[in-house]
Amino acid sequence: TPLPGEPARAYVLRVARNKAEHVAQSLADGRVVLAADTVVVAGERLMGKPAGESEAASMLRSLSGTVHEVHTAVVVVSRGRALEDVVTTRVRFNPLTESEIAWYVGTGETAGKAGAYAIQGLAARFIDRIEGSWSNVVGLPISTVYRLLSGAGAGIPSAPSDAIDRVER
Repeated sequence: TPLPGEPARAYVLRVARNKAEHVAQSLADGRVVLAADTVVVAGERLMGKPAGESEAASMLRSLSGTVHEVHTAVVVVSRGRALEDVVTTRVRFNPLTESEIAWYVGTGETAGKAGAYAIQGLAARFIDRIEGSWSNVVGLPISTVYRLLSGAGAGIPSAPSDAIDRVER
């Protein structure tokens, strides 16, 4: 739950930090922990995952015909050190009719999705444009994850030399 007056970016970063710290405490040293949290913000309304179909429909009404922001905080903890970032993407929804909202909620795709939609799924038809990372709206900003994991020494592992030889032949 957001703290009183807590900005959305600070909120998702706090939640992701708490997740990472909780898991890191129970693991052996040297293990890398990746945690993330996403929130959709329309005006002053912070939207997590809808509790049910009624809340999903309400969220979609709020997003209809507007631009909203998707904030994802990513935290990587390794060897007692935390690397973190918050990625923000702006998304513009086309205006939705009540029948479109009812249809989409009826697909079941709204369940478990921040803001009650999946840009990579059936909701793609409602999105006019985005500014920023598409993978952030899906739920995990991949380039940011890669940058933070690399900074923690957990980037792409070296390929065995015999595998490289096989590719080059």
